Amino acid sequence: MSGGGTRDSGMKGTASPHTPSSCPGLTRASTPAAEKSVDGRDKPGHDARGGRRRTLRIAAFAAAVLVLFAGAFTVWAISLGPLPLAGARKVSTTIVDRNGKLLRAYAMADGRWRLPVDAKTSVDPTYLKLLLGYEDRRFYSHRGVDPLALSRAALQLVTSGHIVSGGSTITMQLARLMEPRRERSLYAKLRQIVRAVEIERQLDKDEILNLYLALAPFGGNLEGVRAASIAYFGKEPKRLTLAEAALLVALPQSPERRRLDRYPDAAREGRDRVLDRMVEEGVLPVEDTARAKSEAVPKYRKPMPILAPHSADQALATMKDASLIRLTLDATLQKNLESLARDRAIAQGPNISVAIIAVDNESGDILARVGSPDYFDERRAGQVDMTRAVRSPGSTLKPFIYGLAFEDGFVHPESLIDDRPIRFGSYAPENFDMTFQGTVPVRKALQLSLNVPAIALLDRVGASRLSSRLKQAGTSLVLPKDEAPGLAMGLGGVGITLQDLAQLYAGFPRLGTTKPLREIMLARDEREPMRLMDQVAAWQVGNVLIGTPPPENGVHNRIAFKTGTSYGYRDAWSVGFDGRITIGVWVGHPDGAPVPGLIGRSAAAPILFDAFARTGRIPAALPRAPKGTLVSGNAKLPLPLRRFRPMGELVRTGSDQAPRIQFPINGSRIDVDRAAGGEVTPMPVKVAGGVLPLTMLVNGIAIGDLDSRRQRLIDPPGPGFARLTVIDATGAADTVVIRVQ
Repeated sequence: MSGGGTRDSGMKGTASPHTPSSCPGLTRASTPAAEKSVDGRDKPGHDARGGRRRTLRIAAFAAAVLVLFAGAFTVWAISLGPLPLAGARKVSTTIVDRNGKLLRAYAMADGRWRLPVDAKTSVDPTYLKLLLGYEDRRFYSHRGVDPLALSRAALQLVTSGHIVSGGSTITMQLARLMEPRRERSLYAKLRQIVRAVEIERQLDKDEILNLYLALAPFGGNLEGVRAASIAYFGKEPKRLTLAEAALLVALPQSPERRRLDRYPDAAREGRDRVLDRMVEEGVLPVEDTARAKSEAVPKYRKPMPILAPHSADQALATMKDASLIRLTLDATLQKNLESLARDRAIAQGPNISVAIIAVDNESGDILARVGSPDYFDERRAGQVDMTRAVRSPGSTLKPFIYGLAFEDGFVHPESLIDDRPIRFGSYAPENFDMTFQGTVPVRKALQLSLNVPAIALLDRVGASRLSSRLKQAGTSLVLPKDEAPGLAMGLGGVGITLQDLAQLYAGFPRLGTTKPLREIMLARDEREPMRLMDQVAAWQVGNVLIGTPPPENGVHNRIAFKTGTSYGYRDAWSVGFDGRITIGVWVGHPDGAPVPGLIGRSAAAPILFDAFARTGRIPAALPRAPKGTLVSGNAKLPLPLRRFRPMGELVRTGSDQAPRIQFPINGSRIDVDRAAGGEVTPMPVKVAGGVLPLTMLVNGIAIGDLDSRRQRLIDPPGPGFARLTVIDATGAADTVVIRVQ
């Protein structure tokens, strides 16, 4: 029945011929009702969840891979160890002058020349402009790696099939120089990148650039722009032509294939390539590059400078671990005096050597030291520093004898003194020309370097006192073995160095004090002045010596100087000074062999005056006379000072005793009393013995005569040490030193 069919068909649970259960072979899992919605579309819930799971699994896998890679990369980077900065900072030991000019450099232990560089002060800005423009335009903006440069290098590699440019920054190139590797591989490039980042973290840009400029290879054993510029151009890289700057940029790109001493044509091509590139990038104008290209490239290496080799060797031995040693020398003066010594040594004859030393009077700094005319001349023993060699000084110690005589107050430059045959025990001195001048002023006796007056004064001063005073002033005298100081030392019977002589002579323009000579400039200068003689005596010696007749190439009254000739014509000396500088000259055979006719006045004095001329400055005036200095002719001198008589000729009348100061006692301390108004109470001086009149001197200055009771009240000098001297009518004298406070 139709009605029943309708009802049956509408009953729940009745199977339909289209249901899955009525279709054999279909399972529940493949039921479309589980996958489709009523309108036949896919259900979004299940697929979205599955997609997210897959994404998460991929992301987790990628993260794990990245973590593993990062970990492995970190372990690898750590395995590289710390940056080898210590080795990269090792440079050749360089010796520079007081102004920083290079005197001499020493190759490193492996023979390489690597000089320190400061880009800000020692390199031409044009070179830096070309270097950065050609090698690393973004040097100051990147952090060790330039992504743009690497991308360009990669694109060039893909398009051309070979490496066109490496994309390396200067920092990456520095990393390669610090850890050199021959192969060019991805691993090597990655290593450079890592090291470049480390370098940028530890150093600033200036330090990086300075290290690169010191390590960059320039062919052979030359490293760094300074070594290359000096070797190829003979100058520091402070001032370079455009062609020189471009050449120095090109050489490190292929240092061995472009070595100037082997492949100058290849070097020229590299230089021109740099110039063309700079024109393309608008860094340089075409006109400038055209002129630069027309310049020839050097084809030979020049020798490294060797100025002041003896001073440099001594400094290196003294400061073994220092990479930079600054000396007090002046490179210009040193070069001039080395040339002078070389020329004059050749003119003097074969195997004769010349040594010169120049000292700044005020500071005691050595401005030039020429130990020999040619450091590499074996015939002249060139490597022996004759400024430090102990030799016989001839007559060069005479000014110090006269100075102590002036200080003691028993003689004045205008006093008269006898130059005639005389015997001091078994010793009978004679003049160099075997003649005698008779009675002459003391001034002339010193200027003519007469022997008898000098020995007569030394007999009065005392050889031991002279020796002690010179040692007190910082010099070392060498006496013959087992011998005490004697009168012969006044004519050269003692050993001394040219350096010590210069130090002593610098005490005259310093008015009586010396300063230990210095050649190495240190952070602290702890030298103290040392006493040579009183101010008045030092001035008087300088005033006498400046009137010494000069050699033919000299000008009168410009330079105070003294000459000397040792026994047997073995050494010729001349030492002189103006108000600014003291120069000493020695001429002779280094082995001490005699040179017939070698005399200080003709052999050494002309070199001395030429040396002053080569300082490039007009001689400075000597200091003015100290206050109270007695300047007068012989007729106006106190009677005891008008004529000097040797000790053996002193005539006694009325007393067999020489004058002796009874008060104050030698070495005593005098406390000065002051009155209510602040005036100083006079100090009494009492003398016993001596022949009237008795003349009183305070610190070498005559203040008048003592009365008949041999007493006098004087204004106490000071505070400090004071020298009191009394001279009787025969010239006999006594001196005490007191301390006033």
